Amino acid sequence: MTTIRIEPITAEAFAPFGDLLTPRATPDRMINAGRCERHHALATVERHGGEAIISIFRSEAVSLPYDCTLLERHPLGSQAFMPLGPDAWLSVVAPDDGGRPGVPRAFLVPAGMGVNLRAGVWHGVLTPLDRPADFLVVDREGEGANLEEVAIAPVTITA
Repeated sequence: MTTIRIEPITAEAFAPFGDLLTPRATPDRMINAGRCERHHALATVERHGGEAIISIFRSEAVSLPYDCTLLERHPLGSQAFMPLGPDAWLSVVAPDDGGRPGVPRAFLVPAGMGVNLRAGVWHGVLTPLDRPADFLVVDREGEGANLEEVAIAPVTITA
């Protein structure tokens, strides 16, 4: 069994897998008569001929240590996850290794931050910590096979 430690998330460390959804240090512009900061186009919805849809996913919580045994990917579209609650959560991702997931990495995503996974990125299921959580999800709906799931040998994730 493989054991991996949770990493703090940074834009650089997460770049091979996607984008962080968090406000920039300075807004791109002020709107609404100067009352609202606009942090514009933090990520792009990859949709390869489909359409972008918005959903809410409600996920059960996990506790550490957590055994990750399933990874999936969406080859035809990106998938963005934005937590709707006040808690940190885990984003488990893996590089592609010849059409199969490589060694996973686990990132601690702070409260109020989301991620946008690029099309084709292997990732674990939603993993809120300690209590259930809701996530706003932006992804692709349309023709074509856009879900691959792979059972993996357990990877234990620890703090």
